[in-house]
Amino acid sequence: MTLEDTRTLRFFNRGPSGWARLVFFSVLSLLLLFVDARYQYLESTRQVIAVIIYPFQRLTALPGEMVGGINSYFSLQHHLLADNAQLHLQHDADAAQLQQLRTLQAENNQLRALLEVKQRENYTMQAAQIAYVERDIFKRKLFVNKGALADVQAGQAVIDNAGVVGQVTRVYPWLSEVTLVTDKDNAVPIQIVRNGLRAVVFGSGNISELELRYQPINADIEIGDELVTSGMDGTYPPSLPVGKVVKIERDPAYPFAHIVCVPLAGVDRHRALLIVSSVPPPPELPPSEAEAKESQHVNKAAKKVKP
Repeated sequence: MTLEDTRTLRFFNRGPSGWARLVFFSVLSLLLLFVDARYQYLESTRQVIAVIIYPFQRLTALPGEMVGGINSYFSLQHHLLADNAQLHLQHDADAAQLQQLRTLQAENNQLRALLEVKQRENYTMQAAQIAYVERDIFKRKLFVNKGALADVQAGQAVIDNAGVVGQVTRVYPWLSEVTLVTDKDNAVPIQIVRNGLRAVVFGSGNISELELRYQPINADIEIGDELVTSGMDGTYPPSLPVGKVVKIERDPAYPFAHIVCVPLAGVDRHRALLIVSSVPPPPELPPSEAEAKESQHVNKAAKKVKP
């Protein structure tokens, strides 16, 4: 037997042809499809096969899912950053608007308090607004938007809803200069509410400090005493709050006590103020004895000269 004969040797010399096998397996497939659709015989087999091939399905789908997850992550990160920036801008805008509303509410409350003061007192007043403040830090002065054209006069008192702010010291056509009670050259006659003791409080140059000077060390003054205007100078109406005693130093080596007070009015806060337009003037002082005698001599001389 040759090598060529060995290669062509077959165990089964007979068998179905290729077309027969195709037809057979096609019919078998259709039969299985029909039986499965009709009687559900292969449902359990399908489930077993699905369990077996599920890991392979997941492995084949994993690269696509990873790429999709990465794209989704970066897209979500971009949107979150954009939304965060937008929220920050919105927060800043809302905070600024809220601050403006709070400022307007505070000004509204202060204007209401000024209106109550104006209706409560029996002397005439006019409202004014602070135009600007003196640039010199050593001067406690400010300027309001009412002047000579609004009948403002030098010497008129300036108050707010809490008490005395200062006094008009110079008048221009459309502006007026106001010297605060804390100015070192300003003095206000006051009276202690608790015992009626009269004194004079002076500005110290410090915006938050007043001094009650020339009081003996045994003066009946206590920490917490409230000071109001006495109304004896013809400038400030009586009973307006001025300050409160916060510190007392009594040293026997000095004849006077060192008494520190704080102003009650908003000398460095509010923009709206009230100018007291008219205060009843005090009665004229009676003439002294020398002036009376001189007046009598003048009258007698005039009578002698008269024909």
